[in-house]
Amino acid sequence: MLSAWITGLLTGLSLIVVIGVQNGLVLRQGLRREHVWLVVAVCALGDLVLIAAGTAGMGAIAQAHPAILRAMSWLGAGYLLWQAVKSFQSAARASALKAGEPPSRDAVLRTVLGVTWLNPHVYLDTVVMLGSVAASHGDLRWWFSAGAMSASLLWFGSLGFGARALSGPLGRPSVWRVVDVGIGIVMMLVAIQLIVRG
Repeated sequence: MLSAWITGLLTGLSLIVVIGVQNGLVLRQGLRREHVWLVVAVCALGDLVLIAAGTAGMGAIAQAHPAILRAMSWLGAGYLLWQAVKSFQSAARASALKAGEPPSRDAVLRTVLGVTWLNPHVYLDTVVMLGSVAASHGDLRWWFSAGAMSASLLWFGSLGFGARALSGPLGRPSVWRVVDVGIGIVMMLVAIQLIVRG
């Protein structure tokens, strides 16, 4: 049991600890010290639901209907390009970490829900990939799944609240511009990848 949990933890971390759209948003909100609890909770809860769905067998259904993933790819690409433009605009006009009016709780919630549920990579990683690996553990698949879920909770919590703790030294305008530009580039690259594969 413990070995399946550890395998799930390490597999989950290997998939989630990459510079991606979700991580960029969590990092950004942590550095801004705005709605960090909300962003971390939505990202982690989304992962928990999707990992459970994959473990329960939804990964096989997703693989059997590739048209659904193709449609999600196009929708996700459009959303990510729009978010990339917003990041570049923010970098162009930012004079400090909290430049301009801070986004409302509802605006942040809409953004994090979009980044979580409109990103096909999230489904491929959590539902298809982790679901397939979980299935290979047979009766211990839910222990593997619990390990992967622990990885999500650990990572998003550490990233969001770690960024919030470091927001003072990293709050200079030059650092913030680099963060915004970096997030925009990652979103654009993921969107292009989705379009090419779609």
